Order: sequence, then C-alpha cells, then structure tokens
Amino acid sequence: MQAVETLLGRMDYHIECWEKISDNRQVFLRCYNMMSSNMYEAVKNGRFSDANWVNQLVVRFSEYYFEALDHYEQFSTQTPEVWKQAHDNTLKQKLHVLQNLLIGVNAHINYDLPLALYDCLNNDWNTYDEKTKAGRKSDHELVNIIIGETIDAVQDDVIAPMSPAMAVLDKLMGRMDEWLLSRLISSWRGDVWEVTQKLLQADSPESIEVIRLQQEMKVLNLNKQIIKVF
Repeated sequence: MQAVETLLGRMDYHIECWEKISDNRQVFLRCYNMMSSNMYEAVKNGRFSDANWVNQLVVRFSEYYFEALDHYEQFSTQTPEVWKQAHDNTLKQKLHVLQNLLIGVNAHINYDLPLALYDCLNNDWNTYDEKTKAGRKSDHELVNIIIGETIDAVQDDVIAPMSPAMAVLDKLMGRMDEWLLSRLISSWRGDVWEVTQKLLQADSPESIEVIRLQQEMKVLNLNKQIIKVF
C-alpha cells in the first residue's frame, strides 16, 4: 500500500502548490485525490474481491495522469493530446469550476482508464476463469459506488467554495445534482469497461492503436462540448 500513500502525497503536493498560485488544475486534482483516498480506505477495509489487483490498478491509473503532467510541464511532444487540451484550457480559459472538473475527469476516465485497465489485465486475462473475470468487473463497478459516496464531499469542499451559485443549487436540488454527476461518471466507466474488452481482444499493436486513437478523438470532442456549454 506504500505506493498508494506515495501517490496521495504527490497529489497533496501539487494541490498545495496550485492553490498558492490559483492554478485551476487543482479542481480536478482535489476531486481525484478525494476519490483516491476513499479507494485506499475501501481497499484497506476489504471491500474489493482482489485488493492487490485494485491497488495495482489505482497506482497504474495515477501514473498515466502524472506522466502526462510531467510531459506537459516540460513542453514535451509526448504529452497526450487529451491532456494538452485539458491543461491548456484549464490554464488559459476562464472556465466554470464544473468545466475545470469535467474536462479533467473526461480525460482521465475515458482516455487513461482503459489504458490502465488493459495494462493491469492483459498479461493474465486469457488465463482467468469466468469467476475471476467477473470479479475484476465487479471490482471495477464497485468503484462507481465509492465515487457516489465521494460526490457530496466534492460538492461541498471543491465545487461550492469556488462557485457560490452551485452551493445554492445544491440546497435547492438536494442530492439531485450530485446524483447526476455520479451517474455521468458511472456511465463513462461502463463504456470504459467495453473499450477495455476491445483492447484485450485486439490481435495486433496496430489494432490497439486504432482503438486508442478512436478513444482519443471521443475525449477531445467531448471536452470541446464541455468547454462550449457555458
């Protein structure tokens, strides 16, 4: 579990630095930190069928985020297009806090997550029996519940302080707005599992690259819509 503690510490460091300079990339990272912390607690509390595999996935998932961030901050051509788009718009556009959150969530879930899942499943997937495969999917779906349990805190601690109007909306709608956000993320994660299955069934590196490019285009187009919606 040391690796998860290390990544949470790295998140805390970047959040603190970005808060000091009013860097809006803190919005997504604070949300991601809260959800990762709750994942860490869920693993420790035995909520998953295979804690070691989930721990491996949490770490690999975060590596995609931080590798992209490192490339971006070094002005590297290796920066994934989805993260160049997300960071550029978060830094250079005057976006609503929800836009800052959603463009990061979209990039990380819809682009990074299928790649991380593939990395953590590919070596052994064809040797798994149906029970083990079902367990992996069940653990993936349990994360949706943990996200739902975290959304209230994200609303109160991340979104509301940056948007008083959202705090008013939250009072008027009760849990409806949190429910909608949770449903959106869960829907994306459901799609991601299907994309991962396509990656696992791909018969060549070229086929994998086609799937990756298709997912990249989907994420880029969705973030364009998120940026234009307000």
